[in-house]
Amino acid sequence: MRVRRCGPVMLEPRERLEFNLSALAAGGSGLSRVLEWIALAPHREGEVELTPEEAIALGTLSPSAWVEFDELAQTHSRAVLDALLEKKLLVTEAGETAQRDQKLRDTHWRTPSAVMHYASRWAEVDTEGLQKDFAEMIGGRLIDRLGPPAPVVRERAPATQRLRLPRKSDASTLDVLLDSRVTCRNFDRSRKLPLEQFSAVLYRAYGARSVDETTLGIPLLKKGVPAAGALHATEAYLIVQHVEGVEPGLYHYHPVEHALEPMRKLDPDAIPALIKSLTAAQEYFADAHVVVIATSRFFRNFWKYRNHSKAYRALILDVGHLSQTLYLAATELGLGAFVTAVINEIDIERTFGLDPLEEGPLAVNGFGIRAPELNEAEFDPLNAVWAAQTA
Repeated sequence: MRVRRCGPVMLEPRERLEFNLSALAAGGSGLSRVLEWIALAPHREGEVELTPEEAIALGTLSPSAWVEFDELAQTHSRAVLDALLEKKLLVTEAGETAQRDQKLRDTHWRTPSAVMHYASRWAEVDTEGLQKDFAEMIGGRLIDRLGPPAPVVRERAPATQRLRLPRKSDASTLDVLLDSRVTCRNFDRSRKLPLEQFSAVLYRAYGARSVDETTLGIPLLKKGVPAAGALHATEAYLIVQHVEGVEPGLYHYHPVEHALEPMRKLDPDAIPALIKSLTAAQEYFADAHVVVIATSRFFRNFWKYRNHSKAYRALILDVGHLSQTLYLAATELGLGAFVTAVINEIDIERTFGLDPLEEGPLAVNGFGIRAPELNEAEFDPLNAVWAAQTA
């Protein structure tokens, strides 16, 4: 049996406090400090606790050269090697673990980016419960518990030295649009979103204006947003529940054809609960007419920017550009929109059948018709949306 170390992996020396009754009885505080090694390996789920001996051995194993297990056992403890095999940090030539490790290698991730991405994915997180627990813990004394926040603005010169810039006296169409861009938490379930408006928002945010066949034979997309290398590695997966002419269900958006690709029909009554679960129990988004999951196709970007320190950051920027464009497209039509990074990525992957080693969600958008009444609080300091309610 030939083995080698898995590809991307990082080790974190960690310290935790542990209650020890014997130490308390001996007159101490009862708390002891425990030092441990944690392996973070993107090809497998979760953190992996290692013994010091396993951590040292892992650092001596090659991630590229296949070596006979019995040969390694002559210079390493067989028990340690067996433990690393069981923990899927030492992989054999055949088997699912080796295949997933190879898929990760073939995507050309940079190790710190891969570890950060996979370690930050959630499953079945309920922020509603967490917020309740947090509120009970602090008892309304947020600043007392956390200390004062950072200043609203970092000032690097005295007020007398600031060069004040002229403000435009008359608001342009863009100014009005930006002033009206408010995150929506109140959607009208009683009305269906017109198909034309649904189509317009999708096209303006994600639609391809053209496909450019370059002289190098690399097809590049022209969209209304910038993207690293014009590769546009971000896909749009949709949960549709209140749109004229579109059956409730899961869809994938084809940006070149400007078309929906049906994935699965859904019971309309079950969709709000699904949206709530995927957005980590943020119930105010559950009535959105359309939810757009922005996913990154990692190889599409890393094919060019291989093992690049900026490649993953560029994917995050791509999603930000798409989100703001979707906001503005929806606002122009008088619709509400939202974006959230508080999502259960693993649950989204399972819902849409995505392999996280190839494609994964970074954020969730949504849009639709605003509700006539403000039931959930929204941040609208300019009174651009809810002027009647705040007058």
